[in-house]
Amino acid sequence: MSPAPKKPQSPAEGKVDETTAEEAKETKQEVAAEEAGAAQPEAKPKRTRAKKAVPEAEGQAAAETGVDKTAAEATEAKPTQRTSSAGTGKRVRKPKAETRNPEGTKPEGTDVAAAAGADKATKKAAERVSGRKRDRRRKAEPGVLVQARASYVRTSARKARLVCDHIRGKDVAEARAILAFTPRAAAKPWLKLLESAVANAEHNHELVGEELRIASVHADEGPTLKRFRPRAMGRATRIRKRTSHLSITLTPKEL
Repeated sequence: MSPAPKKPQSPAEGKVDETTAEEAKETKQEVAAEEAGAAQPEAKPKRTRAKKAVPEAEGQAAAETGVDKTAAEATEAKPTQRTSSAGTGKRVRKPKAETRNPEGTKPEGTDVAAAAGADKATKKAAERVSGRKRDRRRKAEPGVLVQARASYVRTSARKARLVCDHIRGKDVAEARAILAFTPRAAAKPWLKLLESAVANAEHNHELVGEELRIASVHADEGPTLKRFRPRAMGRATRIRKRTSHLSITLTPKEL
């Protein structure tokens, strides 16, 4: 069987369908717009009242205090004294109050003569301290003897006597030269002892060391240290480590 033929639609029915579709679309759009408006939060109104109130408040404060706004800003813009001046990096300091007496009057309780006397006393004391060594040294008087002694020197008395015989009766400068160039081990203790005697003369007796001579020198025997050395066939031989006592006496030169 063949299908039944469709009835052709009339133009009036097609127009009705189109209008109903457009109305449905419009209603849908309106509903969507209403839903979107309900979902979005209401925009907050801008605060314009505060801005308008600021100049009014400033005007009221200026009227009450009597200070202009421009003058206050100018004073705030000025650099303080602690800031650097003109880019030089130096701090500006307040001028100190003058403490001098412009009238030239003397302060109470001071005496010019007393101050001058104190200055002279201090100068004299400084001169004494600076020239103390020169003042203490005096010319050597005949008959003064200055001694120095070294005990338990680790050398035999015989070896020490071989050196001291060269400096007996010589002056200090010559004895120093002799001991400095003597090729013996005992010359070193003798040189140290000579310097000690010269120091004693200068500091204890106020004498000049270059004006002295050696009056006497002695090398006495000291205690001997006994040691033993093993030898062949179980024997032992004695080793004697001898010591000596050195003494030197200085006296002024005969003028």
